Amino acid sequence: MIVSDIKDLLEAEVLCGEEYCDREVHTACGSDMMSDVLAYVKDQSVLLTGLCNPQSVRTAEMMDIVCIVFVRGKMPDESIVELAKEREIVLLSTQKKMFAACGILYSNGLRGGE
Repeated sequence: MIVSDIKDLLEAEVLCGEEYCDREVHTACGSDMMSDVLAYVKDQSVLLTGLCNPQSVRTAEMMDIVCIVFVRGKMPDESIVELAKEREIVLLSTQKKMFAACGILYSNGLRGGE
């Protein structure tokens, strides 16, 4: 699956990184606890979270996450968007709740890391 598929499936808004929406995504993770993300996420993943702070972008960078989806309509401030731009990470925002967003991606073939 590619990032633009995720955007379409979740009816999400691109906050930054539109030029990277053709990147491949192999797995997904839904969590607001970055320690869980560090423990379980594999490369080339998408992170679904409600955590709108710089730590989500820094964690994504460390784990080679290519896209962060902020759920429940959360919108990061400009400093977080700038940090993601510098790190070439796509930021999306969807009105969907975490459970629904994860379910949509799962039902369309995207799985979690093993």
